[in-house]
Amino acid sequence: MSRIAARFKALAAQGRGALIPYLEAFDPDLDTSLALLKAMPAAGADLIEVGMPFSDPSADGPVIQLAARRGLKAGATLAGVLKMIAAFREQDQETPIILMGYLNPVEAYGHARFCTDAAKAGVDGLILVDLPPEEADILEQPAQDAGLDIIRLVAPTTSDERLRYVLSHASGFVYYVSITGITGTRTASADDLQAVLPRLRAATDLPIAIGFGIRTPEQAATAAHIADGAVVASALLSTLADTLDAEGRATDQTLPHVLEQIKALAAAVRAKGKTGEKKAG
Repeated sequence: MSRIAARFKALAAQGRGALIPYLEAFDPDLDTSLALLKAMPAAGADLIEVGMPFSDPSADGPVIQLAARRGLKAGATLAGVLKMIAAFREQDQETPIILMGYLNPVEAYGHARFCTDAAKAGVDGLILVDLPPEEADILEQPAQDAGLDIIRLVAPTTSDERLRYVLSHASGFVYYVSITGITGTRTASADDLQAVLPRLRAATDLPIAIGFGIRTPEQAATAAHIADGAVVASALLSTLADTLDAEGRATDQTLPHVLEQIKALAAAVRAKGKTGEKKAG
């Protein structure tokens, strides 16, 4: 069983959904982002998404765009990101890691080589937001051979027919983009999420994580309660950015502030659980 499947199975047995925080690799520098990655599980991260900095992150809003720019300025490369994951795996063999980004750097690296090296570094899944299923044959077999899940994105505008097709090519979990538009700009209501989940459940047995626009502990708890997980990205990157000095460098407030935010998100997710009742402890 993959780390992703094992983690969702364990959380289901606990009666709660997953908190899935996001960090941008090398933001604002390698040492800070690696320290943050290593500290996230103890702060309450159940799975972690790691952004691969790219110069044209077309699906992302200004917060993630700036984080990617900082990461690139700090020297991020795909090989460097994989080395960072390998360093994390030296102390953590349990927490699933999902790389999120765009196809261009992967093509430049080489599809098969990337999948092999990613798996060797300890990556569990890939989200490539600009790789539709119709063109995914270049990556699907190498990913499968390497034991990597390809996590698919679906949105409020995805038709039933399209949903079935996209999810027939999915593994790991399904990432539900809860809003139309770019990341970090607005938030779907609980009613919106409640309304769409039965349609998604009917199309897949995979766990469903909700992302794009989840910013507060209450929103994360609601998303993880309604679905199987909540992805929080822009809110954490905003906190990180607010702690940087005038030159964009980390300060002694950077790690504590982001980790406290993750702890608050995790506490809310754990308290609400999957039953709507407050869980003991």
